[in-house]
Amino acid sequence: MSYRISEIRPADDETICAIIKNAGIEHGASGEGFGPSDPEVQCMSSHYKQQNHSRYFVVTIDGRVVGGGGIAPFNESSEICELRKLFLQPESRGLGIGKALTEQCLDYAKSQGYLQCYLDTLSSMKPAIKLYENAGFRHLPHPLAGTIHGGCDIWMIKEL
Repeated sequence: MSYRISEIRPADDETICAIIKNAGIEHGASGEGFGPSDPEVQCMSSHYKQQNHSRYFVVTIDGRVVGGGGIAPFNESSEICELRKLFLQPESRGLGIGKALTEQCLDYAKSQGYLQCYLDTLSSMKPAIKLYENAGFRHLPHPLAGTIHGGCDIWMIKEL
């Protein structure tokens, strides 16, 4: 099985939105503030194109989008970025794709001059937390000041 990681295109927006929605439902992160109610999620390609020093990547297998993840400035910082909306369809998990996607995002973050990468997630997303720990993220006791994801209960950061 081979996969490809590339920059998101407008044609990928609907599929990524559905992947994020389904992952949210799977992990109890649905409703206001999660997934499709977020304007960013509805049009990821244009959102990430408009923001400086941000990029969203998609993973395809046989031309079919199976997941994605991105980097954007944290609170408009030039030193801290955020790993955002990294989700994979269930059949794409456990194959090393999440690791490769995380590495692609972090490589991009380094190329943009970021010094740290922050993320927040839910404790119900145990495989994702393990992925982030293995990538060198360390747990924080509370979110960074200015975080906008009030529903998350796990906060992590990595030196780049």
